[in-house]
Amino acid sequence: MNRQTTLLNDQTRQQAWHVVDATDQPLGRLASSLAVVLMGKHKPDYTPHVDSGDFVVVLNADKVSLSGRKAEQKVYKTYSGHPSGQKETPYGVMLDKKPERLVEIAVRRMLPKNKLASTMLSKLKVYRGEDHPHAAQQPAPLDLATV
Repeated sequence: MNRQTTLLNDQTRQQAWHVVDATDQPLGRLASSLAVVLMGKHKPDYTPHVDSGDFVVVLNADKVSLSGRKAEQKVYKTYSGHPSGQKETPYGVMLDKKPERLVEIAVRRMLPKNKLASTMLSKLKVYRGEDHPHAAQQPAPLDLATV
């Protein structure tokens, strides 16, 4: 029997555009599903060393849900590198002020920690409302239950 494994490269990969509505979606479940699509693991021709994932447009990021009391208890920390340069922001405040950033951070932390992660994350487009500038790419709706 002659079996060969087909590996993708930059010339043979097919990248599609998807649109996801984040209304009333739990943040962690949404982020893990988006990470799978950005990595390309939902495709049968997944190749680990090639960026074979699809583009994803997330709408209504301000309507994402957090279960329990996470909005008050969970804290987002940043550090500038200078003395007393650490800032703590509750996730509830982040959800009000920068919900796009909240979704991006959750997805980034679920992507692999390698050189491809930044290119995978650049294919994620997150918007606060229903409008997005990617209508020319004709993104297809993505059902997260099948991913």
